[in-house]
Parts: sequence; structure tokens; C-alpha cells
Amino acid sequence: MSPWGAWCCEPMTGEGMDGRRTYFVRGALGIALYAMLVLAPLSLMLLPPLSAARTVLLESSVALAFVAAGVIGMQFVLAVRFAPLKRPYGVDAVYYFHRQMALVALGLVLAHPLLIFLDDPERLGLLNVFSAQWPSRFAVLAALGVMGIVGASLLRRRLPVSYELWHGFHATGAVAIIALVTLHVEGSGIYATDWKISVFLVYPALALVSLGYSRIGKPLRRRGRPYRVEEVRQETPDVWTLSLRPEGHSGIEFRPGQHAWFIIGRSPFSLEEHPFSFSSSALAEHGGFDITVKELGDFTAQIGSTVVGTTVYVDGPFGAFTTDRHPAPRYAFVTGGIGITPVMSILRSAADREDRTPMTLVYGAKSLNDLAFSDELDALAERLDLAITYVLEDPPEDWDGEVGFITREIIERATGGHQGHEYFTCGPPVMTAVVEGILVEMGVDRRRIHYERFDLA
Repeated sequence: MSPWGAWCCEPMTGEGMDGRRTYFVRGALGIALYAMLVLAPLSLMLLPPLSAARTVLLESSVALAFVAAGVIGMQFVLAVRFAPLKRPYGVDAVYYFHRQMALVALGLVLAHPLLIFLDDPERLGLLNVFSAQWPSRFAVLAALGVMGIVGASLLRRRLPVSYELWHGFHATGAVAIIALVTLHVEGSGIYATDWKISVFLVYPALALVSLGYSRIGKPLRRRGRPYRVEEVRQETPDVWTLSLRPEGHSGIEFRPGQHAWFIIGRSPFSLEEHPFSFSSSALAEHGGFDITVKELGDFTAQIGSTVVGTTVYVDGPFGAFTTDRHPAPRYAFVTGGIGITPVMSILRSAADREDRTPMTLVYGAKSLNDLAFSDELDALAERLDLAITYVLEDPPEDWDGEVGFITREIIERATGGHQGHEYFTCGPPVMTAVVEGILVEMGVDRRRIHYERFDLA
């Protein structure tokens, strides 16, 4: 497959330098709160009433188990799409952290019994769910559940199930795990006697609140704020733009380059949601907007046949990939394939604002037919201080532009060096990683490189 493949990346908000400082403070506070909640169960080992002295291995085992309980409980908070919590970091960063912490939780869950068995091998009998006491049965089932969810997540692309079915299994399995963990802790009675068990009840409560907000609260709110498909336009042979208008409400406000989740032609309670970037200007007066989608999976393969008048429900906006949040004397955008979508929102908004900040766009695609918006981009170059470099993997014979893939030499020729640029890159994951590496090699400060890898499946 070409590295310019079908990839819908995503983006966020900001209000200049003051906004950047605000997000930094919020982000730091969020991290501190997360650490406090994850480590809260561990603190119970230090508070009275204390347990009788035991071996170092057993105490270490309990410590790891308590941290695991905190991590598992906080996974629900990381998974829910609550904009104020996601805003300082970007949705993709939070989801990536969620995935990594799932692996951490699995390691802690497996290390907990391992230390117990190393302390006394005769305790291996605790693994027998038929003869062991109930607290041990709960622990075994919880561990199997964590292994099952993590394994299914790592192998999701290879499993013969739909994303919706996997998502439902993931959510219900996670609820079962947190319930089993709580029952195990309560039943064991170690460091969780008297008032201490109430600390562990916080995590099932967080899980229920998170699920209630995601599966009931948000759908109810979306149901009262529907959109209608006003127009379906073909941009390239496999790229389509849907124009949406709010129905009975003023619509949402978004920053140039942000994204949202969309339920198209289904109930607002449907599990089938898809993230797409806004491709239109953020300054539209009627509250409507465009999204641009490339045919790829089972759902997007049918996007071109969407019927005008179809009801759409929107959850958003989200994202951190926006020039609004990163003021600079000049910008450079390096995009591949459908990664041009959020950049179109940024450029269209800049034109509506009559922004004359110098900008450079390096846009790679497989062929000339795969260059979405090329005519409009050329027109925008006349309205903006915008220089465009097209890069084609498979160019026509009379092509006099750049050929192949985006390289360091192409970026340097297009930008004239990196001094003063704020870089934004969006495209297939492979391309984004390569471009990031190129920019670092060029000496660009990582703080001036912005991207969002949006690989949720």
C-alpha cells in the first residue's frame, strides 16, 4: 500500500500564548490528579489500622495489586470523551496513554500472584477456581479478564469481529473486571478493612459515571441537536465531502483543524461512531460545516452514497492540531493523502480572517487524481501568503513538480530552512513518523512539531 493511504487525522483549540500557558497548567494539574487517584489505594498500606507484619514479597505483591486497582479504575476516565479533560493533551495522546496503561495494568496484575507464589509455592492452589475461596476466584477471573481485554485490543485488526462488537465487549468486560477487583479486595480483608474499603468503591463509581455519561448522557444531548446532510460532493475518485447543517439549533463552534465523532444515519445511542476532521472554515455563519472522508473501511466505502437529508449526530469538537493554539511568525504544513483535510480547515479559516502570516504547504499524494482540493488550494495561494509544493508518487509524464515521497530535501527546499516555522504534519501513521524524524534531524525543536496520530482501531 502507498504510504499516502487513507488516513483521517484529527485536531484542537487555543488562544495564543495565554491559552498555551493555561493548557500547560491544566495539563500538569490533570497529571497530578491522575497520579493521586492511581496511587490512592497504595496509601492505605500506610494508614491505620495496619496489618500484621508479613514478608517483603507479600507486601510488595499487595502494593502492586493496589496500584493495579488504581490504574484499572482510572482507565474508564481516560476512555470517556469528556472535552475539558482531553483538551490540554489532545484526544490521540490520551488514547495512546490509555493503551499503554492497559499494558501496565496487565503487568501489575500478573506480578501480583507471581510474588505470592514465589513467597510460598504451595499457594499455587489459589489458582483453582473450583476449590479456592471466593476472593481468590474473583482475583483469577479478574486477571483472565484483563488478559482477555488487552489481548483482544492488541489483536483487534486480526479478529473477525466488527469494531462495534469489540467495543461492546471491551466496555462490558472492563466493568466486570473492576467489579471483580473490588470484590477480591473486600473479600481478602488485607489493608481494606473498616473505612478503607470505601476508597476502592470510588473506582466502580467512576466506571458507572463514565459509562453513564458516554452511553446515556451524551446520546440524549446529541438527540436534541441533530444535523442533516445538505450536500454530498466528490473531491477525488475515492474522497467525498459531506456538508452538514444544524437542525433546530445553532450548531457547534470549532477551531480550524479540529475533529468530531459522527453517527451517520443511525440512532444517537449507536456504538458505530467515526472520527472525521472538519474541512470547512471555522467561521461559517449558519452553524454548518463540511467533513471530508476517504473511502477505506466497511463504513467509509459507502460514504459517497450517503443520501441528502440523512440525519447525523455529532460529538465534538475535539483536538489539539490548530494554529490557533500555536501562534508563530510562519507555519509549515506537511501532509499526505487525506491528511490535507484539517489543513484545509486551517487555510480556509485563515482566508476568511484575511490572515497574511507566511505559510508553506507540502502535500504528497499517490497521483494527480489523488490531490484533493488542488484547484482550491491554488486559489487560496493567491489570497494567502501561501507557497505550495505538491509531491506525487506516480506523476504524469508532463509533471514538473516533486516526485516520490516527502524527503528532507523537499521540505528544506519548500521552507527554505526551518527557522521560525511552526510545523504541522498529518497523514498516514508511517508518513507522520517519517516526517517527524526528518524535522528532528533538521534541528527543529520538538515543541514546534505538531501532529495527531489517530489510529483508534
